[in-house]
Amino acid sequence: MAGKMKRHLLFWAFVGPLVFAFFVVVVMPFLWGIYYSFTEWNGIVRSQVEWVGLRNYIDLFDDEQFIYSFWFTARFAVVSVILINGIGFALALMVTQPLRSSNALRTVFFMPNLIGGLILGFVWQFIFIQVFAALAEFLHLEFLNGWLSTPETGFWGLVILMTWQMAGYTMVIYIAALQSIPGELLEAAEIDGSTLWSKTRHIIIPLVAPAFTINMFLMLSNAFKLYDQNLSLTNGGPFNSTQMLAMNIYNTAFQFDKMGYAQAKAVIFFMVVATVSIIQVRMNKRREVEY
Repeated sequence: MAGKMKRHLLFWAFVGPLVFAFFVVVVMPFLWGIYYSFTEWNGIVRSQVEWVGLRNYIDLFDDEQFIYSFWFTARFAVVSVILINGIGFALALMVTQPLRSSNALRTVFFMPNLIGGLILGFVWQFIFIQVFAALAEFLHLEFLNGWLSTPETGFWGLVILMTWQMAGYTMVIYIAALQSIPGELLEAAEIDGSTLWSKTRHIIIPLVAPAFTINMFLMLSNAFKLYDQNLSLTNGGPFNSTQMLAMNIYNTAFQFDKMGYAQAKAVIFFMVVATVSIIQVRMNKRREVEY
């Protein structure tokens, strides 16, 4: 009995502080956020909190900028998730081949992920504006002029930045999955005369399906929550045409001092991301195979 009590005390001595910190930092602000989503508040004076019920949620359906930011973010998430996972998987296949430079290539491909989002945004802003303009003048390619000055080029600028930053991250997860595939399966496929494409399609991809599930979940949530890169690359411009959901919520709360309305947006944002992520994980789980 004493030994069991001792184990319980040791367990809570290690886990208790983490549970307390999680409750204070995550759970309590989340619950308070839900409460404030039913109020009108400027985020400063607590005595001026006014209960308005569902009015904030009803107003969301008439907020054209919020709806536009939602669909812009959804389109960005779909395109970037596909590109990041496709390129990350291709890089993983390349660096797991018997190449002398495979270790160096892994380092090079992963390095962009170590750079902060704000810095990356400013770096790519220089590339898109200054470098592209110089290339347009030198190569007489007019379509390179004025990047980030239109909604479409701003959209693809964000996609390129996100893909360049996160492809190396997904590559590492795919490498771990590829290296866990039994070599006997691949050797048997080669003996049977399978081509590289056939081997990749029928053996490698089904066996690394759990890695696809993880990477798609991580990249989907990151794409929806993107803020730093959006701020430093386009700042939502031109005319809020590249403003993503996170920036729209932030501006509503801290630029227009509508904390209650911003909290309502954040609650809807959370519900959408959670629903999409759960559906994506369950659909991918059904396609996974065991070995």
